[in-house]
Amino acid sequence: MQGEGVRILVLGGDGYLGWPSALHLSASGHDVAVADSMVRRGYDDELGVESLVPIASIQDRVRAWQDLTGKEITLFEGDITQPDFAHHIVEDFQPQSIVHFAEQRSAPYSMMDQHHAVYTQINNVVGTLNILYAIADSDRDIHLVKLGTMGEYGTPNIDIEEGWIEIHHKGRTDTLLYPKRPGSFYHLSKVHDSHNIEFACRVWGMRATDLNQGIVYGQATDETSLDPLLATRLDYDAVFGTVLNRMVVQAVLGLPLTVYGQGGQIRGLINIVDTVECIRISCENPPDRGEFRVFNQFTEQMSVLEIAQTVARTYPGRCEIAGIDNPRVEAESHYYRAAHTRLLELGLVPHLLSETLLSSLFGIVDRHRDRVNPEAVLPGIRWRETSNDLAWTP
Repeated sequence: MQGEGVRILVLGGDGYLGWPSALHLSASGHDVAVADSMVRRGYDDELGVESLVPIASIQDRVRAWQDLTGKEITLFEGDITQPDFAHHIVEDFQPQSIVHFAEQRSAPYSMMDQHHAVYTQINNVVGTLNILYAIADSDRDIHLVKLGTMGEYGTPNIDIEEGWIEIHHKGRTDTLLYPKRPGSFYHLSKVHDSHNIEFACRVWGMRATDLNQGIVYGQATDETSLDPLLATRLDYDAVFGTVLNRMVVQAVLGLPLTVYGQGGQIRGLINIVDTVECIRISCENPPDRGEFRVFNQFTEQMSVLEIAQTVARTYPGRCEIAGIDNPRVEAESHYYRAAHTRLLELGLVPHLLSETLLSSLFGIVDRHRDRVNPEAVLPGIRWRETSNDLAWTP
């Protein structure tokens, strides 16, 4: 499909990555629609925080994009956990590819208590199942591009392959899905998704790409930078903020950069600019019918302590690093070597972490520093603790 416009439906198109991905696809000549329930904005109300960078309504975003570029993005508002809505958007827009961001994406949120764990798994797994059935009932040639996470794998003491591994056991050999050891109920929901999608490819002849993404950093892309109304969100809090973005905020506010435990946890990282490009590459290069394809979507890896040291070294002011008790249950020193070649083979040119990028992030944070709630930066959710707030509703 390279060189041809593709009809692409972006689920979760109002989110941190869904919105800039939709813009990048539209700018690349594709016919794009977005669908979203706007529930992510509701999480802000629940947690008492807001995006560090102000974000416009989805209606204003879509209108601004058309005014600036002349390109229309179709908008569907609704919840894919409702089967009728999931079928409606697939049948109405008739996409050739569906990019699926529409999930609760925070590990800490899923570990808050019983209700948040159950909500996360129902929202994520049921929503994906509804999309699988909508594709199966409408057009099994539709290519599903699903956003997974490197956190599905855990930190095994062997190399991590891209989705599949050849096993030799008692004189016999087979190629199987790589074994997973996820670290939260959120990550578990992603594993369930992967298994469900692989099953759908195997029994229904569907085609799917599972993008196991590393930690995303950054806020601006070429498209979101065109107008403030096109800006995507930037989360800094301990529930939804990714580690590098959160540390940049701490540096600008003169707060210690908090490292969980020893900081030896190794993570794959990817610039938001590369994330949207990976989405384009995947949509333009679909797999064969019946193929469940897995790409590990990151461009470099660093320990959490190395991330903190990089931020501290680059920030022009005084910057301290502080170790705090790790609220998670995870190895703080471990082997980590993950393959990530398949997107490079399809043409991805990585933008690696640089002083220029960090300086740009420092500037973005400084312009909006008055929007920060400092109390939201430190973790308050602990993996070993359980609670059951019967009054909570999603």
